Amino acid sequence: MASVDINLATAEELDAVEGLRGHGHEIVRYREERGRFTDTRQLDEVPGLAGVLSADQRAALTVGDIGAE
Repeated sequence: MASVDINLATAEELDAVEGLRGHGHEIVRYREERGRFTDTRQLDEVPGLAGVLSADQRAALTVGDIGAE
């Protein structure tokens, strides 16, 4: 499975990831309001996601180059 960059993915792309289904819009809104993610653990700060993702699910996610725009 290819990695999904949580800083670049659309809400629809995020919804396609196991463990994130139904949370894509919240993730994008959080990113737009607070800036880019620097670590996948920050997803726990998104409403409804605290403690939801397993280590395997997090392994399928990346934060890409946080210096890129």
